[in-house]
Amino acid sequence: MERIYDKYHESVYRLAFAYCKNRADAEDITSDVFLKRFASNKTFDSDSYETAWMMRVTVNLAKDMLRSFRYRFSVPLETANLIFESPEESEVYRAVMDLPAKYRSVIHLYYYEGYPVAEIAQIVGRSETAVQTQLYRARKLLKKALGEEMEL
Repeated sequence: MERIYDKYHESVYRLAFAYCKNRADAEDITSDVFLKRFASNKTFDSDSYETAWMMRVTVNLAKDMLRSFRYRFSVPLETANLIFESPEESEVYRAVMDLPAKYRSVIHLYYYEGYPVAEIAQIVGRSETAVQTQLYRARKLLKKALGEEMEL
């Protein structure tokens, strides 16, 4: 259990945070993902299957939270107190966090986690073409928000 937690907790947390933009909710989702993982007692043929399962459960739990009554009628989200390498990184991160959830998740999985389009499609439950379209639209929104000088 410790090995699994050490391997996935950062990725799961970041993906959950990308969805809900709230530290406390991201921590709750992360805890729930690991509770499901340890309760399921699943064995996987490879690390890639296990990773895909963890990311898929994270996406599902985050979507469930976003649809919940409590979440829809809560107060405005907190601002993350994250440390950035440079001001540009902070600006890019804020622009990504301002994207709609469906774009934010694919951008996060593609650029921050390094997943190929095919795996992202599997994780978020969409076709590869839909993921490519969402990446394209998200890049357009980011270019608009950040200006043309930012290279995506």
